[in-house]
Amino acid sequence: MNQIKRCFDALAQQNKKALVPFITAGDPDADFTLACMHSMVKAGSNIIELGVPFSDPMADGPTIQQASERALAAGMSLEGVFEIVRKFRETDQQTAIVLMGYLNPIEFMGYKNFAEHAREAGVDGVLTVDIPPEEAADYIEQLKKQNISPIFLLSPTSSEERIKKIANVADGYIYYVSLKGVTGAGHLDLADVAAKLKRIKQHTSLPIAVGFGVKNAEIAAEMAKIGDAVVVGSALIERIVKDKEQANAAIFELLSSMRDSMDAVC
Repeated sequence: MNQIKRCFDALAQQNKKALVPFITAGDPDADFTLACMHSMVKAGSNIIELGVPFSDPMADGPTIQQASERALAAGMSLEGVFEIVRKFRETDQQTAIVLMGYLNPIEFMGYKNFAEHAREAGVDGVLTVDIPPEEAADYIEQLKKQNISPIFLLSPTSSEERIKKIANVADGYIYYVSLKGVTGAGHLDLADVAAKLKRIKQHTSLPIAVGFGVKNAEIAAEMAKIGDAVVVGSALIERIVKDKEQANAAIFELLSSMRDSMDAVC
């Protein structure tokens, strides 16, 4: 059992939902990322999704694309991401860490090598946005050998067949993309999200995390009513862009308000 399952089991006993912040590793630099991770935990976060910067983040909107560009310009790499996680684990062994990114850097390192490095660093799960489940058998095998959860995305346009395929191979949780298009875009239809989650849960007992479009405490609370976890990303990165010096405090404030609002409705 890794920290992701422990996290959801513990939250279920408390009748709470997971708060899952996302930031891009190395944006604007590694020291900020490490400090921000600890701050996010203090604000009540349960799982941290750490973006691995990539030069062609096709599934991401401008906010996260630009975060990747800044991180790469600052010298961040996949090994650099592992080093941030290692340092985080020096003082925090409980918070679940999920790497989120694209297949190219992982293929370059090699599935086995990547999985071993990720486990050594203290990674609990990996969400790779551009590998379809029918092509992921070898990759999943290497992750599971290291007790790392392979996490997959589902979207509003996912077919019944696709849902079944994801349900058969995913572990840890399934990330439901609540909007069509790229990250940080559009407007939420909560009734539609609730209907889609009900449909997904017919095929899996895994927790469902809901992300894309979560910008404030009110939306986080509404998502907590229907999902098992709430993911917030672009809203955090926007605070980094606005004022690096005050970003950590601003992120803490936003996540604290989300935690309070989520707990109030669950």
